[in-house]
Amino acid sequence: MGKRFNFRVQLPGWFMGLYPGVTWRIPSDGKVVYLTFDDGPVPGVTIAILKILQQYGIKGTFFCVGENVFNYPEIFQQIRKEGHAVGNHTYNHLHGLKNTNKTYLSNIEKADQLIRSDLFRPPYGLLKGSQYRILKEKFNVIMWDVISCDYDSSLKPEECFKNVIDFVRDGSIITFHDSYKAEKNVLIALPLVIEKLLKEGYSFKKIEFTKTRPIDTSERTRHRQKMRDSSKRQWKRA
Repeated sequence: MGKRFNFRVQLPGWFMGLYPGVTWRIPSDGKVVYLTFDDGPVPGVTIAILKILQQYGIKGTFFCVGENVFNYPEIFQQIRKEGHAVGNHTYNHLHGLKNTNKTYLSNIEKADQLIRSDLFRPPYGLLKGSQYRILKEKFNVIMWDVISCDYDSSLKPEECFKNVIDFVRDGSIITFHDSYKAEKNVLIALPLVIEKLLKEGYSFKKIEFTKTRPIDTSERTRHRQKMRDSSKRQWKRA
């Protein structure tokens, strides 16, 4: 809603321009927002968030850490069973700028074996340009328009609530965390945010994209050859 400036909550436009093609926001013709949750799934917190979302009939998007999916597959399956979207958040919550491309990309691929999603969000919202150029060929890279900062233990839940309400707008991708670090804030702030936005006429959706993979040259060549062969057969019959 643009009542104040806080670059921790909503990044400036010039920063968003560093990653052309990344999804920061999904504007619509109405008042629609997208709740997202990073760093899970883990016992307790993720389950509590699922119950909150179920209570309000809302679907969200969970960017999962592969290691947590491996350790708690039943929670991951519950997320999917209840109709929420899932995305890749690397296997070990790696920082793109602090790892080589080989290490970072192989870690994402390891997570992909478990998560199987075309959505990817980089931990900390940071990655090298070279990493992004490779990842965008396979994934829809999703950042955020508003982050609650629920992971900050120095903040109170009411402050996390205010972070969202002060900056939300149509199409906002809102980030919370289903982690133990965020537990004390997210479990109180999330229902407050939902109720406030519902009263203001907002609706909630999960993020759904289908990544269009480029056709490789060999596939295109085979398709053209098949068309030529078909034309020849039709000409001979004529």
